[in-house]
Amino acid sequence: MSETFGERAQALDTADELGKHREKFALDATVYLDGNSLGALPAHVPARMADVIAREWGELRIRSWDESGWWTAPERVGDRIAPLVGAAEGQIVVGDSTSVNVFKAVVAGTRLAGEGRDEILVDATTFPTDGYIAQSAARLTGHRIVPLDPADIPGAAGDRTALALVNHVDYRTGRLQDLPAVTAALHAAGALAVWDLCHSAGALPVGLDAHGVDLAVGCTYKYLNGGPGAPAFLYVAERHQGRFDSPLPGWNSHADPFGMTPGYRAAEGALRGRVGTPDILSMSALEAALDVWDGVRIEDVRAKSLALTDFFLECVRAYAPEGRVVSVTPGAHAERGSQVALRCAEAPAVMAELIRRGVVGDLRRPDILRFGFTPLYVGFADAERAARVLAEVLRDVPAAAA
Repeated sequence: MSETFGERAQALDTADELGKHREKFALDATVYLDGNSLGALPAHVPARMADVIAREWGELRIRSWDESGWWTAPERVGDRIAPLVGAAEGQIVVGDSTSVNVFKAVVAGTRLAGEGRDEILVDATTFPTDGYIAQSAARLTGHRIVPLDPADIPGAAGDRTALALVNHVDYRTGRLQDLPAVTAALHAAGALAVWDLCHSAGALPVGLDAHGVDLAVGCTYKYLNGGPGAPAFLYVAERHQGRFDSPLPGWNSHADPFGMTPGYRAAEGALRGRVGTPDILSMSALEAALDVWDGVRIEDVRAKSLALTDFFLECVRAYAPEGRVVSVTPGAHAERGSQVALRCAEAPAVMAELIRRGVVGDLRRPDILRFGFTPLYVGFADAERAARVLAEVLRDVPAAAA
């Protein structure tokens, strides 16, 4: 059976058009299935960073804000991310962390929503920082938080709802939420849709413009391979930009930042989402990393992602000892992101041993083994090997007592 799945994996990899992009990354013999936490290093980024440090910083120094394009990097890099999430140019600005951008989006969203709307709906299964930030934003703005299962948000939205903050893909289970339907339901209630795209940007089509999303945030160090601590992005739909009132009106978002006036006057467009001086080293690494997306269609990435996760789940069912792992990731393609989460009573010990044997996923306590499939550099042979090694580890790690 192992040979049969191995042969299938080899055939699938041979036919895979996206497989040619694997050579763009600095990889080793490890099966790396944690790109949904930190993407792999694109092979050309170190040389680019050496140039930024030695020439742009070392030689040009202050001149690089103009001559090397440092000053315009937040919007320029944003325009490169835009097609990957289905946005036209001029609506995404890059800078700060996801947490900071969530704060900007939620507070600005309540201001856009207007008077009389005093509740913020939040995804009850959200990544913790979104919940923490939303609660703080609610205290500051006088709103109340209503935590809900994402499936219940459309029915709960009403005339008191200012906005809903929802994760497009659940970070633990890999469940993909119905962004078009949830957004439409919120709009029907007169509310705004704010989406966290951390686990979908670069993994699947999002369609921000097509589906009328109001505001969105996302990180760039996962599927976009921007590197540890890479700056996040903020999407402000063009129709809202004139009224986007940032709670962090830093000098970088001033209409005349070098005028150094005591009064604040917001810049036009998505630049209103800027705050302070951009982190040029991280921004430069991200900008270079985005080169790997040249000529790549996100629809093709999605197709391979689904094929990879289907194949991995099939291998796990065939290889793993019965009853030791159970998938909590939806089987339906329309409900699945680009990861597989397996519930396993012995998850901490199993993941530690998997990593020791060269298969890197990650653990979500107390009992979730999480495997991220990044189609630009993960192949079907990787999926088969990961499932095979997982089965070996499960046989070697004693089952927990019932």
